[in-house]
Amino acid sequence: MSAADPSSNQPAPSSDQASSGQIDHVLIEERLFPPSEAFTQRAVISTQQQYESLYAAAKDDPDTFWRREALEHLHWFEPFDQVCQWEAPDVKWFVGGKTNASYNCLDAHVAAGNGDRVAIHWEGEPGDTRSLTYRELTDEVGKCAAALKSLGIGQGDVVSLYMPMTPELPIAMLACARIGAVHSVIFAGFSADAIADRNNDAEAKLMITADGLYRRGKVLKLKETVDEALAKSPSVKHCLVLRRIGDDQETPMTAERDVWWHDCVDTQPTALEATPLDSESPLFILYTSGSTGKPKGILHTTAGYNLWAKKTFQWVFDHRDDDVYWCTADCGWITGHTYFVYGPLSAGATCLMYEGAPNQPAEDRFWELVEKYRVTILYTAPTAIRTFIKWGDEHVDKHDLSSLRLLGSVGEGINPEAWMWYHEKIGGGRCPIVDTWWQTETGGIMMSPLPGITATKPGSCTRPLPGVVPIIFDESKRPVTGDQGGMLCMAQPWPGMLRGIWGDPERFREQYWETVPGYYLAGDNARRDSDGYFWIMGRIDDVINVSGHRLSTIEVESALVNHAAVCEAAVVGRPDAVKGQAISAFVTIRDREPDEALREELRLHVRKMIGALAQPDEIRFTNTLPKTRSGKIMRRLLRDIAEGKESAGDTSTLEDYSILAKLREQDN
Repeated sequence: MSAADPSSNQPAPSSDQASSGQIDHVLIEERLFPPSEAFTQRAVISTQQQYESLYAAAKDDPDTFWRREALEHLHWFEPFDQVCQWEAPDVKWFVGGKTNASYNCLDAHVAAGNGDRVAIHWEGEPGDTRSLTYRELTDEVGKCAAALKSLGIGQGDVVSLYMPMTPELPIAMLACARIGAVHSVIFAGFSADAIADRNNDAEAKLMITADGLYRRGKVLKLKETVDEALAKSPSVKHCLVLRRIGDDQETPMTAERDVWWHDCVDTQPTALEATPLDSESPLFILYTSGSTGKPKGILHTTAGYNLWAKKTFQWVFDHRDDDVYWCTADCGWITGHTYFVYGPLSAGATCLMYEGAPNQPAEDRFWELVEKYRVTILYTAPTAIRTFIKWGDEHVDKHDLSSLRLLGSVGEGINPEAWMWYHEKIGGGRCPIVDTWWQTETGGIMMSPLPGITATKPGSCTRPLPGVVPIIFDESKRPVTGDQGGMLCMAQPWPGMLRGIWGDPERFREQYWETVPGYYLAGDNARRDSDGYFWIMGRIDDVINVSGHRLSTIEVESALVNHAAVCEAAVVGRPDAVKGQAISAFVTIRDREPDEALREELRLHVRKMIGALAQPDEIRFTNTLPKTRSGKIMRRLLRDIAEGKESAGDTSTLEDYSILAKLREQDN
């Protein structure tokens, strides 16, 4: 997840530059915004010396540091024997110990006398509401866990979730964790084919979904999409269905496979206790796009991930018992996993959960919710911030946002202009902004301001958290010096790190560990300025970040080529003021005349195969693509065309120069 967006002020590096670790254009930002004295006085980390001491301890004596943190912050059914076993890339944390993430999120708070604290305030898009205390949430999760067992789900079985943002989604996630099942949450916007691909890769045994969801005032029937996916998912034996959109909607149910949530979960006579699980027991798989095209199932395990989620939440968000915390991310993405479910709930936070769109019924909905629930911490994406700016300040001005004390940014780069608007208009100039950099693979935040001590610079993720040891390498695999760009790597294991790619250990080694042997390759270019602040400069590989969602160019190209009219396709990203990046596709066709009807047909085809978020923003038709004489598509030149720039750099290997002029002539 990129934490800086230099492309708004400077040209982006070419693909050749990015792949070699070279950064020619950097964002120079010298404005500093220190926290107020009042904020610092109450902060969890309130002095620079405190941070330096924590950082040094985690770096120089990680066993002692993480032993203390694990014993203090997690419940152990059985103690661990060893803190860390590490031989890159293989790692095990808290070896021999037994714990349970569901217990740490729920039962531990009830046992500590905090069962009556609200865990989740939920608001549906139509305006229906529900609040669950930690005691009530524990009971609901226990009943769901019992229902999973009744459907034949046991430890190690994979359960796919394709659900709306209702309390039953985190309930199902925590129910899986409670019995040692492995959850695989699929964003409820992916197509049937994308669901089936993930089901089959994980060999999922159970699917949990809903009859539908509400989105921008409309009902989307999830079950119909799931039925299409399950026709291609032979490993799935049962489908558990939540009734969300009501009795008046007809929902197809397949006998002996499908069962209603209210018939299976709500009728459980007793709740199920949490199962003691090995520290390295798989907790979840989350599929993310990669440069090879095939989505990869990132595997996270129990104890290390749980501890990292909790500690980073406490450090970065300066959590206090009276906070009302709102992470606006969907649970279909890693941000929802770590900073709506496992981190905040392990810390005993009160969280807001919202089902719908930010402009339903009106464009002030987010600010209405902040005022209604007196939200104190808001964690959202730059895409949303840029959209709010576009909608106009009048929607913000209608509401009292004085409850806010801390703002966060996640998912992609936030350009300085959006940062300043967020700081001044939403935060009233008084709220620190924690601009966080991390990835699905890292499990949690790796670099971020600490709000009580860090003087922030718009666009920089500032400094690493305790336990994170970043190093930047040039194309020769040598550490860079000074304010230079290069490949961002990690030199030391951390508890929340991924344990592999599901079913593909060779891809795991090749993608993350072989480029700079012994070091984790983040896949981002970065630089470190003279103040020691880190700036993330974009992806090394060809992954497009659309509204914080990483999409492989090859995956989109494959969907286009799947259409009968398409011979060849190349996909690149270009800067977009709202989404961060937009998708530009260059397509050669056969047996048809290119026209607007075909353009729309191709967009819908990609939407069906992958999902709406992968639909190209523009499609340009061409007789041939710009290639080297050896047949390699020159995506760097296509990116220049998409951005409306003249091509720079070496074009001596280009086979046919006239192609570039023809492509530039097209308006889309």
